[in-house]
Amino acid sequence: MGDLLDWIISFLFLVTLLIIVIYQLTCLADLEFDRKNPYDSSASINRLFLPEFGLQGLLCLYYVLTGHWFMTVLSLPHLFYNIKLYVKREHLADVTEIYNTNKWEQKKRVYKIAHIALSIFITSFWLIHSALGDI
Repeated sequence: MGDLLDWIISFLFLVTLLIIVIYQLTCLADLEFDRKNPYDSSASINRLFLPEFGLQGLLCLYYVLTGHWFMTVLSLPHLFYNIKLYVKREHLADVTEIYNTNKWEQKKRVYKIAHIALSIFITSFWLIHSALGDI
């Protein structure tokens, strides 16, 4: 039962991360189609960098504490990429440069979504496997 609860919590972490990144991608798409101004779009994206980075760090720590080593190794590249962005001070969307970097920012979010989707797929597999094993 404990392993099932671990996978459920992991699944909830990943779904929350997915929602945050999809919202950021939506803000960038709204900017591209002139539905939002650069200031509002940047403010919306910058407001979510701390929850995204913190949640990714907590997820990686959670995998370490629960002993799911494969998922830890799978989530480390995303965590290290976020740390690299933070150290280089490239984690915030700049209001003055957001039009120039919009395509690149969208590509980064799409790659993050693909990585999170892969993690959700693997977590769903282990969630179902654990649920069937408890029957």
